[in-house]
Amino acid sequence: MNLFVNEILYILAGVVAVLFVFVPHEFAHAFIAYKNGDATAKMYGRMTLNPIKHIDPIGIILCIFTGFGWAKPVPIDPYNFRHYRKGLFTTAIAGVVTNYIIAFLAYPLFLLIEIYCSPQTTAAAYILDFFDQSFYLIFLYSLSVFMFNLLPFNPLDGFRVVESLTREINPVRRFLRNYGQYILIGLVLESFICGRVARYAELEFLKYFNILGYVQWFALNIVGFPITALWNVIFGLPVGLGGL
Repeated sequence: MNLFVNEILYILAGVVAVLFVFVPHEFAHAFIAYKNGDATAKMYGRMTLNPIKHIDPIGIILCIFTGFGWAKPVPIDPYNFRHYRKGLFTTAIAGVVTNYIIAFLAYPLFLLIEIYCSPQTTAAAYILDFFDQSFYLIFLYSLSVFMFNLLPFNPLDGFRVVESLTREINPVRRFLRNYGQYILIGLVLESFICGRVARYAELEFLKYFNILGYVQWFALNIVGFPITALWNVIFGLPVGLGGL
C-alpha cells in the first residue's frame, strides 16, 4: 500500500477515533450531572453528541499524535447535586465508564475486519484499512483516555474522584488542585518528546523514560485484558496481552 496514502488514512482514522472517544465521554458527564440534579451543562449546550460543542483543538491533536489528550471540560456545579459526594463521584466516572464500554464494542469490530475481510481491489483495501485502523484506534484511545483521565490531576476526572472522597482542607487535594494541571502538561510534553526523539533519532533507550508510555501500556495490557481475552476466546484466537 502506498505509504503516503496509508499515512493519510491513519490520520483520518485518528480523527474519527478521537470523535468516537471524546464526544460520548463528555456527553456522559453532562447527562449524569443532569440526572444528579445539576442542569449547568445542559444550559451551556453540552448535553449533546454534537462534536463541535466538545472538541478542544489542542487536546484532539495531541491525542491523535500521542494517544493522550482531552476535550473541553463539561461545566458542572456540584452544589446543585441532590447528594453532593454521590453526584460528584458518579459524574466524574461517567466518562471513563463510557470509554470502557466503547472499547468493549470497538474491539470485536476490529477483529471482524482483521479476520474475515479480504479486499479484492485496491480501493476496497484502502476502505477496509481505514475502518480496520479506525476501530483499533477507537479501542486503543478509549483505553488510553480511560486510564489517563483517572490520573488524580486537576482538571482530570481522577481529581474529581479525589474531591468526592476527601474534605476541602485535605493538603493533598489542595496540592493536586493548584499544581495538577502543570504536572499534567509536563507529563504530556515529556511523553511527546520521548516518543518523537526515540522514533526519529533512533534513540530507543528514551522510550524507557516515557512515563505516559507506561500508563498506555497498563491501559492496553492490564485494563484492556478482560476485553481482549473475552473477544479473543469468542473468535477462537489466542489469549494474550495487548490483544492480537
